[in-house]
Amino acid sequence: MVQAASLFLIIFILTDVASCKKVCSYQDVLDHLNLTTDNSVFRLTRPVLDHTHPTIVQLDIILYAILAVIEKTQTFVPFVWASMMWSNERISWDPAQFCGITQVSLPQDLLWKPDIFIYEMTQKDESPYNPYVYIFHDGTVATEQDVKVVSTCKMDVYKFPFDTQSCNISVSSAMHSVDELRLLPYSNSSRATQFSQKLMKSQGEWEFLQLAVINTSFTYEDKQWDQIIYKFTMKRRPLLHVINFLLPILFFLCLDIASFFIADHRGEKLGFKVTVLLAISVLLLILNDILPSMSNKTPLIATYCIVIFALMLLSLLETILVTYLMEKQSQKKLRDRQTRVQTDNCNPETRRQTCCSCICKPSDGERRRELLPAAEEVNRGLQSAESQVLLLILEELKDLQKTLNLHLSWREEEEGGREASVQYATRINRAFFIFYIIAVSLFLSLIFMQWNA
Repeated sequence: MVQAASLFLIIFILTDVASCKKVCSYQDVLDHLNLTTDNSVFRLTRPVLDHTHPTIVQLDIILYAILAVIEKTQTFVPFVWASMMWSNERISWDPAQFCGITQVSLPQDLLWKPDIFIYEMTQKDESPYNPYVYIFHDGTVATEQDVKVVSTCKMDVYKFPFDTQSCNISVSSAMHSVDELRLLPYSNSSRATQFSQKLMKSQGEWEFLQLAVINTSFTYEDKQWDQIIYKFTMKRRPLLHVINFLLPILFFLCLDIASFFIADHRGEKLGFKVTVLLAISVLLLILNDILPSMSNKTPLIATYCIVIFALMLLSLLETILVTYLMEKQSQKKLRDRQTRVQTDNCNPETRRQTCCSCICKPSDGERRRELLPAAEEVNRGLQSAESQVLLLILEELKDLQKTLNLHLSWREEEEGGREASVQYATRINRAFFIFYIIAVSLFLSLIFMQWNA
């Protein structure tokens, strides 16, 4: 009895030692499955033993980075990690027979793969290709791939640059309906969002908010097809656009308001307003390069620029009107002055040119009639040559006094007309300034309320 027990113990020890020395390789598993390049059973047809059994494919997509969001062409470019798992009923083995091997990697060309494609994709994927798949002992096949998706996205830029965009990636089979292939998401929305936020490498201008996973189906040609929609929601970081675009336009508007305190009779006010208006025009050209040409609604930022441009244009027209009225009144005063000179029987042939005025010299007959009493008195007193010199001096003094009186009257009339013109322009400017401030305040309040809504 003791000998039999000892013999059994020796046999068990030898068997254990032999099992520990057993060496297994992945090729042993492939040989067991007869999975070779010459065997086309695994890659030509859908891997089911009964054709009525649908192949269940589990898909998972995680966002790595937002490479670009181009509003002009309405293009969304994310970089995603995609994994796919499905069941191959022709693959199975017992890990205990192969030293505990539960999975083997092999080239993708040896196996059938689901024909999964992205509806919105517009360019071929240029990311590095993973040529291998994993097969597990229970028949599960898994593959992982990094994909750069260049897709179309219908964007709403109404609230640009305070907008939130949602872009979809719709995944479905090209050939197999639900009777042959069932497409199911591996992760729900909360799990996909959580993993995406952890693995996010780059966001740039956009802040990633949520990745929603929607499992749906559609009918085409009397057949039903499974579809998974991955909805990426992201919010724009507006600081750069506020600093480079919105604030400069607001500053130009403040400068235009400050220009109301410049005197109207000078040319600086008109030139200043034209310069500010041209600066706004340059910013409008920049805006045209940012926003898409086709949009259902006019973006608020376009309304913001156009209304401010219109208000500044209206301000420029008001300045032109005031300047025109002042110049018209000055010309009227000049015409009145010329008429008065003509009524004073000024002889143009006897004008004496000076740097600032015209001195009219009376005729000899008038001079003698005015100075006749004085001349007779002088002639009676002095008949010498000195009396003639005194008469000439007296004549010049009379002419100078008359000219000075005429110029003083013109100066008073000009100052009075200028004061009247300034008062008239001040009334117009005051009324338009009040209207301008009210219009700007109401518009800015409404536009910022729309942006925050």
